[in-house]
Amino acid sequence: MSARRRELRFLLNDEEITLGDAGPGDSLLEFLRLRRGLCGTKEGCAEGDCGACTVLVGRLRSGEVRYEAVNSCIRLLPSLDGCHVVTIEHLAGPDGGLQPVQQAMVDCHASQCGFCTPGIVMALYALWLERPRPSDAEVRRALQGNLCRCTGYAPILRAAAAAADYGLPETDDLVRNREAVAARLAVMADGKRVELVGGGAVLPADADDLADILLSEPGATVVAGSTDVGVWVNKDLRDIAPAVFIGHLGELGRIAVDRETIQIGAIASYSDVEAVLTETAPGLAEYWNRIGGWQIRNMGTVGGNIANGSPIADLPPVLIALGAELVLRKGKERRVLPLEAYFLDYGRQDRAPGEFVEILRVPKPRAAARFGFYKVSKRREEDISSVCAGFMVHVRDGRIEEARLAFGGMAATPKRAEAAEAALRGQEWDGAAIEAAGRALEQDFAPISDWRASAEYRALIARNLLTRFHLDNAPAVSP
Repeated sequence: MSARRRELRFLLNDEEITLGDAGPGDSLLEFLRLRRGLCGTKEGCAEGDCGACTVLVGRLRSGEVRYEAVNSCIRLLPSLDGCHVVTIEHLAGPDGGLQPVQQAMVDCHASQCGFCTPGIVMALYALWLERPRPSDAEVRRALQGNLCRCTGYAPILRAAAAAADYGLPETDDLVRNREAVAARLAVMADGKRVELVGGGAVLPADADDLADILLSEPGATVVAGSTDVGVWVNKDLRDIAPAVFIGHLGELGRIAVDRETIQIGAIASYSDVEAVLTETAPGLAEYWNRIGGWQIRNMGTVGGNIANGSPIADLPPVLIALGAELVLRKGKERRVLPLEAYFLDYGRQDRAPGEFVEILRVPKPRAAARFGFYKVSKRREEDISSVCAGFMVHVRDGRIEEARLAFGGMAATPKRAEAAEAALRGQEWDGAAIEAAGRALEQDFAPISDWRASAEYRALIARNLLTRFHLDNAPAVSP
């Protein structure tokens, strides 16, 4: 039996916190404001959309502390064991005055009411630590998860561009003290199972311990990034106990690449896997920028996006099109199935009680592959899909050898368009084949109408996305 510990241990700014009474649904935001009096961090939407609650969370990765901007409103307190939480109150310049990002915000007149400003500063601070002189595109990407309704973004963009003129990261306390913080966090990483008061929240010692816990508590809520679960707690007032927190299990976040396959651990975040997947599948980078905002991509996990089985999840259509398969584990037993086979019906997945998603395997596409990844939503960023799609076809000598077309938002689950695929196979890669595949979509899907989109709109969009896919991959025509 694993050694046990009964309290969380983490760093909050300069202070070490020991906490034994954290409930599974307690948020970091509430802890900061109500229990620590750190009210610079604000609550706006309580679902990770507005960014007013942004803080930095650092965790040991390969012996170094890696800091990421996250939404504290949906970051649940038990997930912070062994982490360093940095809030707006901790920021300061070398002389004790304003930190460079803060001073740039003041001098560029980038704040009015100030409610959203701390979150914007923290997002830009995280960017400044990585890229003190960012491009305009990098700044806009870092601010995808932050709303400002007063100043407007022009002065905020100017402030982000000017921050390095006020100082560089090597003068910042977080950078200068990184080795000391790493040493403190390493002491906290004692390899013990953490069981908090009341048994409502458990942190396994390792993946084997997780498997054992789920055998004895098959109905437990598994929490990785909490980008969904945090919203369940805040908006649905759902009781998630007993909850098993797994975001600290590094062995479940490993990414391995060989000649044929990319193997991704279930708790790897969107940010973790972005580089390897976008390099493998040309055209995926633009789609990736449409998945939540920066804070959500830092928290949300590949395994969680799959395991929850949402019909409008962003990743499954992409991964199904790429031919991904899942490794599911129960106790010591593992089984492998194609990703599309995991989704059975609305709210039902092919996952037995006590079984969990352990690994995702993505085969590297052949050189002849052509790709298309598309998301249609009411807002360009930080929005749920009306329709999303992933397409991959192999074309040789002008004819389609293989086609994988997957859609989200068109059925009760993410689903392959098998009739449309059949209409493409063996055909010439031309507009006539695409039109035939578009007509075949009526056999594959009978979408519903809801507040995101009507059934008619979804059907039209699905056909149009196929047309766009062909146009995006058609040979250039000389004028």
